[in-house]
Amino acid sequence: MVTLDKLYIMSRLLITGGTGSFGTVVLERFLGKNKFDEIIVFSRDEKKQYDMRQNFPSDKVKFIIGDTRDRDSVTKVMDGVDAVFHAAALKHVPTGEFFPLELVKTNILGTENVFASAKQAKVKRVILLSTDKAVYPINTMGMTKAIAEKLMTVYARDAQSSTIFSAVRYGNVMASRGSVIPLFVDQIKKGKEITVTDPTMTRFMLSLEDALDLVELAMFKGEPGNIFIKKAPAATIETVAKALLKIFKSNSKIKIIGTRSGEKIHETLASSVELADSEDMKDFFKVKTNPNLDYDRYFTKGRKSGPRNDYTSANTKRLGQKETERMLLALPFIKEALK
Repeated sequence: MVTLDKLYIMSRLLITGGTGSFGTVVLERFLGKNKFDEIIVFSRDEKKQYDMRQNFPSDKVKFIIGDTRDRDSVTKVMDGVDAVFHAAALKHVPTGEFFPLELVKTNILGTENVFASAKQAKVKRVILLSTDKAVYPINTMGMTKAIAEKLMTVYARDAQSSTIFSAVRYGNVMASRGSVIPLFVDQIKKGKEITVTDPTMTRFMLSLEDALDLVELAMFKGEPGNIFIKKAPAATIETVAKALLKIFKSNSKIKIIGTRSGEKIHETLASSVELADSEDMKDFFKVKTNPNLDYDRYFTKGRKSGPRNDYTSANTKRLGQKETERMLLALPFIKEALK
């Protein structure tokens, strides 16, 4: 395995699925700090690339059209890359429930293409962006991301590889594309009822900046097979809805519509089994999946670990309405929507 002290000279960063909310925050932070000589945004959406190009008119940003499902296009873009943030995925739970094979193609087979190409190109670091839904998965999105995490572990286990593979796992990112906050804001601004699935449902509350902090931690501190998890507070969906109503001074009503297929009442960021082999880093957990495991040892060597509880949105710090309002008001999305 390559040692950590050889990894800090990195000049080219590749972001798969880079036109999403995460890719935007990466460009905002890294272009300002000059951490990379070149950042490659790789995605299949021409319109989103065009829009991002207008917002980031920098010679340091290179936009490449391609699809992680296509091994050839991934292999070509890997040449000379030092680090990869693998964010490309189909993430919407309802999409997966209706079109599960599409999520298999992108979240599993696409991830395999990225990992294999990165290994072949001798990329220094690859960081998989995963989700709380990969823990005890009950929907297609969670199941496919759980398999993507297993692929990461398998690649990390290759002692002949010069690439360090690790992952980050985080919960609900506030105001990210497809999250419930933009939906609620849109309903409020149109004077519609706010559609809440279950008022007692809890979700982790994390900003995009927090998510990027987690990825940076994995990039500079991660060892093969690590999964980094950001500790985060949580709020009920009802609390989020009421906080937004207060922020926008709206008289819209809350309508309870019931949970959708594949939805959990509470989310789990780390299972008790994972936490038994983890390091508590105060604001983070570092789960140590075993990169040294081989087939024979699997049947002859067990683990010695004490009992732990799952880390969930039900047993983390619970936010009240005023705390939730403060977190929401700090979001650029909300500031823009209030104009």
